[in-house]
Amino acid sequence: MGLIVPSSNTTMEEEFRRFLPEGVSLHVARVKLRKVNVEELREMKKYVGDASDRLADAGVDLITYGCTTGSLVGGIGYDLKLTSEIEDKTGIPAIATATAVVEALKHIGARRISLATPYIEEVNERERKFLEDSGFEVVALEGLGLEDNLDIGKQRPEIAYQLGRSAFKQESDVLFISCTNFRTFEVLERLEADLKKPVISSNSATLWMALRHLGIGEPVSGLGSLLRSV
Repeated sequence: MGLIVPSSNTTMEEEFRRFLPEGVSLHVARVKLRKVNVEELREMKKYVGDASDRLADAGVDLITYGCTTGSLVGGIGYDLKLTSEIEDKTGIPAIATATAVVEALKHIGARRISLATPYIEEVNERERKFLEDSGFEVVALEGLGLEDNLDIGKQRPEIAYQLGRSAFKQESDVLFISCTNFRTFEVLERLEADLKKPVISSNSATLWMALRHLGIGEPVSGLGSLLRSV
């Protein structure tokens, strides 16, 4: 599996390595991003071609663009445009986190979403619009207001747990915790047990879709109900 992450992402690679099934190797390339704002998220796109080329040299079977807002900042269809460009350049199948989130939400039959993020308001509103344009209703949204991506990566999983509990509304079908640099894997099972509803994070959705694309049907335990249905 090839993975493209923002240069300041300290979470996604580590979370994936702990839960990848035996026999699946992970190979990572980085693209420049320090601040999670609309301007820098858009700028990331210019580095994706080079990163994809380097991953192709490793003979990967799939290239995953591992950034939620970086793959939706341009609105509906931006994620598919990104992955299409990666595929055209390398000849290797590609997926983006924003696509994986939409597919995971559809897979569990969710329509109404409680959304928890570490982001600033301008980024939250981009994500809200993307989800609504994708056919979902965002019934609640709560963010931490963090712009520095290293600060996001330094947040303890307990912060994601507390934010998720605070953001969740009972009329929702699902709690979605956004951001591939926000540590969530340690708390997904506990949140599902507490809320009695499915809980999906950017990283759990991306891992779920990547494994499906690789033809790996082995359930992954410890990450909530989504990964038990690979």
